[in-house]
Amino acid sequence: MANLTEQAKQYLESFYSGPKMESFNPVELKAIMAQSPVPPQNNLPSIHQTEDRFIIAKDGEEIRLRIYTPEGEGPFPALVYYHGGGWVIGAVEMFEAANRLVATEANAVVVSVDYRLAPENPYPTPIEDCYAALEWVAEHATDINVDPAKISVGGDSAGGNLSTVIAKKALDNKGPAIQSQVLIYPVTNLEFDTDSYNEFAQGFGLDRDLMKWFGIHYVGNEKLYNEPDVSPLKYDSVKGLPPAIIIAAENDVLKDEGVAYAEKLKQDGVNVQYELIPGVVHGYYSNMDFFADETKQTAQLIVNFINKVAQKA
Repeated sequence: MANLTEQAKQYLESFYSGPKMESFNPVELKAIMAQSPVPPQNNLPSIHQTEDRFIIAKDGEEIRLRIYTPEGEGPFPALVYYHGGGWVIGAVEMFEAANRLVATEANAVVVSVDYRLAPENPYPTPIEDCYAALEWVAEHATDINVDPAKISVGGDSAGGNLSTVIAKKALDNKGPAIQSQVLIYPVTNLEFDTDSYNEFAQGFGLDRDLMKWFGIHYVGNEKLYNEPDVSPLKYDSVKGLPPAIIIAAENDVLKDEGVAYAEKLKQDGVNVQYELIPGVVHGYYSNMDFFADETKQTAQLIVNFINKVAQKA
């Protein structure tokens, strides 16, 4: 039985007020979204400085980074953030409020990555873009007032998926050292058949059919769903990955695979903190207008976790 806050009910009424996203092809949907600017986010948290930088991806194309810098002398810890949106939609602007909160409260630089999206840029391009962003932050740490020994990765939903993959890639390739992982309702397995998928298959924001729509447009071929870089639960081992916090929404198809990934990390000796936010649905972290209290609560969990890991280092 679903447990929804009044704000969650209002959000869902708004979310389902128009045609379903999966009824469009991605090109049509992006054109519609481009004509509908991101709603103004009221009462944005203050931040000392924001700036956009452009870096070069593996194939020579540009990627935009939005960098949030708190007040103070630094060098600061950094959180490289990968936004959600099913690898198909989404933008750094959707997480303006949350990223400002984390940067200010954690006294950390947040680098939000505008990686290229599928299906125009399918798997593995988003992974390559996100890894290039991590490498850039590590290589240009002094330039952006960051301590290169205190770089974390994080993201929500598809961005949580990308974070897990980037952490594994950095470990396996002896790339930039990652201090911690911040995973907000991450996608960890494209099988769509857990108990939470069955319980919240329709009517809770991220429907099963919508998640399938995202998956096929990201990967292009269902035969690739079992690739570990697509479904991190398929990794043979995650031993040696940095400490992780996994934050889940109570009413979300992805809830059970978040729990499963937390268990996989624990079994392989990775320090994990798991948090369940009651009453909310998938996507709450980017919807400050409906979920201000829960967004602030989540931001504080992230802040506390990053600081705790940094103190132990």
